[in-house]
Amino acid sequence: MTKTEDKTRRNEPQLLHIVLGGELEDVRKTRFKDLSKVDFVGAYPNYATAFNAWKEAAHSSVDNAHMRYFIIHAHRLFDPEHDHQHEH
Repeated sequence: MTKTEDKTRRNEPQLLHIVLGGELEDVRKTRFKDLSKVDFVGAYPNYATAFNAWKEAAHSSVDNAHMRYFIIHAHRLFDPEHDHQHEH
């Protein structure tokens, strides 16, 4: 990545996305079988990078029909750049 690309990324809004997954009790629902075994893939600054991580994780678990990975749009829950209600 060039310095210009890095600077451009820093100026882009950070839309936090979290990718996680695990084995579900029932494939028709989103209840995890064991929360202690949930796989936290990572936190990403935009949907595109989160989608790539989700895709890789989902493909790696294709042999287990009960494994599911999800993208959580955390930026919809809070906005760290503009939500100052939790500052001291």
